[in-house]
Amino acid sequence: MIDSTELFCSIDDFWQNFEPLWKEKLIAEGKHEAKRQASLSLSEVMAIIILFHIHGYRNFKTFYTGYALKHLIKEFPGLPSYNRFVELKKSVVLPLHCYLISIRGACTGISFVDSTSLEVCHYRRARSHKVFRNVAQKGKTSTGWFYGLKLHVVVNDQGELLGMMITAGNVDDRMPVPQMCKDLVGKLIGDKGYISQKLFANLMEHGLQLITKLKKNMKNKLMPFMDKLLLRKRGIIETIFDQLKNISQIEHSRHRSPINFLVNLFAGLVAYSLQPKKPALKVCGNPFKLLETS
Repeated sequence: MIDSTELFCSIDDFWQNFEPLWKEKLIAEGKHEAKRQASLSLSEVMAIIILFHIHGYRNFKTFYTGYALKHLIKEFPGLPSYNRFVELKKSVVLPLHCYLISIRGACTGISFVDSTSLEVCHYRRARSHKVFRNVAQKGKTSTGWFYGLKLHVVVNDQGELLGMMITAGNVDDRMPVPQMCKDLVGKLIGDKGYISQKLFANLMEHGLQLITKLKKNMKNKLMPFMDKLLLRKRGIIETIFDQLKNISQIEHSRHRSPINFLVNLFAGLVAYSLQPKKPALKVCGNPFKLLETS
């Protein structure tokens, strides 16, 4: 598990470089920051939110009142009440997103793409739902219908995040791919939902080969043995989604604000990115010889 002091130092180093640029941009746009000084710095607020996702608590209130206020008071002596901290969470949505971008992985030539649903309420309560009324949409996955958003993710063969995008639940999985993969080269492995001649040609122009399985009504094609192996290893991204939802708690239906939803999502992705051991393909000697998935 990541040490709280080490986590804070990493975030604070990032903040020391990011804060001047942020203030400069606010001044250029004619915006002013609030003059009231909070008891916690933004670095401390970010660290506490990320620690919640690392420690595996089911909800933030239990973590904050039962753990942070009792065991983290020495590391963060300015801890406010729970209600006050919830108000502070909104101020870190942009820094969290930028920090997530700063720690993303590097392209290795082998990438995996997929999407997962983020339900904001039970499907039967969609009509009465208010928080995400103008954002969430009804969508369908292999497990059935849902009401909410979609998280689109690209990872490398070491399980590191390369790109992510959030869309409404009814958006086609192929739509965000060109934007997420604009800086990638090599091979991109996806499921049958990414089959598209137009998308294949678009990615190929930029040096990225899209590899998918064939549908039953498609003509059989000869496929290199390497590509067949990579398709078998596509489950790596499903394992990542399982960790994000069941350990980092990026999905729940208790959000009362879209901004807090983004804070929770970005912090969960950061917590996953910082964990030392991730689902990955083990490569020994020849980088194209895949042995097993850990």
